[in-house]
Amino acid sequence: MTYTRVWRATRAAAVIAVLAGAALAPAPVRADETAPPAYSRKGADTCLGCHDDAALMGLFRTKHARPNDPSGPFGHGGLQCEACHGPGDAHAKAKGKERAGIVDFARGSPTPVAERNGKCLHCHVQDAAHDFGTSAHAAAQVACADCHQSHAARDAVRELATQPQVCSRCHEAQRSNLQKPSHHPLREGKMACTSCHAPHGSSGPGSLRKASVTETCTGCHAEYRGPFLWEHQPVAEDCGNCHEAHGSVQRALLKARAPFLCQQCHEAQGHPSAPYTPGGLPGGAPSAFLLAGSCVNCHSQVHGSNHPSGRALMR
Repeated sequence: MTYTRVWRATRAAAVIAVLAGAALAPAPVRADETAPPAYSRKGADTCLGCHDDAALMGLFRTKHARPNDPSGPFGHGGLQCEACHGPGDAHAKAKGKERAGIVDFARGSPTPVAERNGKCLHCHVQDAAHDFGTSAHAAAQVACADCHQSHAARDAVRELATQPQVCSRCHEAQRSNLQKPSHHPLREGKMACTSCHAPHGSSGPGSLRKASVTETCTGCHAEYRGPFLWEHQPVAEDCGNCHEAHGSVQRALLKARAPFLCQQCHEAQGHPSAPYTPGGLPGGAPSAFLLAGSCVNCHSQVHGSNHPSGRALMR
C-alpha cells in the first residue's frame, strides 16, 4: 500500500468516526434543553407503513439495505432508514404532515444541500468525499441525490446506457452536441461521461480524469500520443484546438472543415490552400489540391510524423 493510500485510509477512518459520532450518537440533554428528536421504535417497518411505493422498494435490492454490512445504513447501528433521513418519530406520529427532523433528499427540498450531502459523504468519504469539496458540482450546490438514486435498484447515473441522460439534464449544450453526426459513442452506450470526467472532483480542467485534455484523449487514441520526431504544435498543446469533444457537424469531431480549419493558423499566401483564387484553375475553379481530403491529401500525418523527411507532415 502506497503512502497516499495509507494517508487517505487514515483520514477516511478519522472523518467517518467524527461524522458517524455526530450523526448517530444522541446528544446529551441538559435540564434546560428540549429533548433531542427521537428515533422510531420499529425502524424501517415504521417508514414502510406509508412509504411502500415501487420506487422506494427498490432500496432493498441495493447495498444500502444489507443488514450484514456494518458500513451500510441498515447494518450501522440498526438505524436503517433513519441512518440517512434522521430521527423520524415525530414525523411518524404526525402521519407525515410534518417533517420535523427529517432530512429530505428530493431536488429542491428545504433541507440544505450541505446537510444532504453530509449524510452521503460521511459513509462515502473514501470513494468520493476526499475530492468532492473542491469540485465544480460542490461549488454549484449540486446535491448527491440530484444525480444519484439511492432507492433505485439500478442507479441510472452509474449505468453506461443511461448516464448521459442524467448528466444532460443540466449540461444542455453537451446534450445538443451529442446529437450531431460526428460524436463520441455515448448515445450508443459504448462509453459514458465518466469515461473522461470525474464528477466528484479533479485537478484537471473541466473535471477531467487526467491532468490535461491531450492526456485524456490519448488514453484511448494512443496512436496520437507521440512523442513524434516532427510534432504538429496544436496537437501537442491541446486536442481541443481542432476537435469538439462532444460532437460536431464535421467529420472526426473537427471544429471546421479543411482548408478553413488549417487556415486559422496557416496563411494561404503562396500555397494552393484557398478553394477559389486567381491562382487556381482557369475560370476560377478550385485548386485540384483541395478536392477530397483538402490539406490532408498531402499532409497526411497531421498529428505528427516520425519519418526523417516528415518535417511538413507529408509522410
